[in-house]
Amino acid sequence: MANEQPLIHLDNIVKHFGSVVALNGVSLDIYPGEVMGLLGDNGAGKSTLIKVLSGVHQPTSGTMMMHGDEVHFGTPREAMNAGIATVHQDLGMIPLMSVTRNFFMGREPVKKYGPFKLFDHEYANQVTCEEMQRIGIDVRDPDQAVGTLSGGERQTVAIARAVHFGAKVLILDEPTSALGVAQTSMVLKYIDKVRKKGLAVILITHNVRHAYAVGDRFTVLNRGATLGTHTRDEISIDELQNLMAGGKELQYLNEQLQGTV
Repeated sequence: MANEQPLIHLDNIVKHFGSVVALNGVSLDIYPGEVMGLLGDNGAGKSTLIKVLSGVHQPTSGTMMMHGDEVHFGTPREAMNAGIATVHQDLGMIPLMSVTRNFFMGREPVKKYGPFKLFDHEYANQVTCEEMQRIGIDVRDPDQAVGTLSGGERQTVAIARAVHFGAKVLILDEPTSALGVAQTSMVLKYIDKVRKKGLAVILITHNVRHAYAVGDRFTVLNRGATLGTHTRDEISIDELQNLMAGGKELQYLNEQLQGTV
């Protein structure tokens, strides 16, 4: 990817909240057709970085570029219109509403009856079923409440929705944090499918094994700063775990504990 232009380029992004420094000079490149694993413990700055990328927060300083042009997102809608979609942990879904209604929430297709515009229920159901079947999920009844689906299925509905509406960059915020083994496998397989469609995926997680299963490159955040970016060929899963967990500090603590035995 050395000769390929990044889809998103972040250069020295800084974000202050009063006297608190949430991001302290983050630089990052995101390429199409890859999964970037963004790793870090709680408080590392992952959530703040997501919100800068998705237009929720504006950086205090630094530059963000997309397709080689500098961009400034004042609102999440501006980021969405540019092709940046974020799937948050809570998924932004309403459990008692149908799968179809959740799939098209905010972008409902309509058909006209004279002066009236009504939700095109038949078309919406058809598209929802087709999109879900493409990812290997058979929705027997698109009118069923989305809350009746498993956690993994709800994740894939949210991801399929973002892909259907033209996302170029898909930001996934801890998509496997509350899932069992089988559901996690389902979500990771779909992330791989999305990558193969040519989308850029930013996978935010503190689970190194999940990131390593699908990631092409990995960036570790610690206290708002990056500890480096590595390709899968450059770093092992154990090295990545140590880097995320503090590496030298853990080794020093281990040596101290062994010295006391």
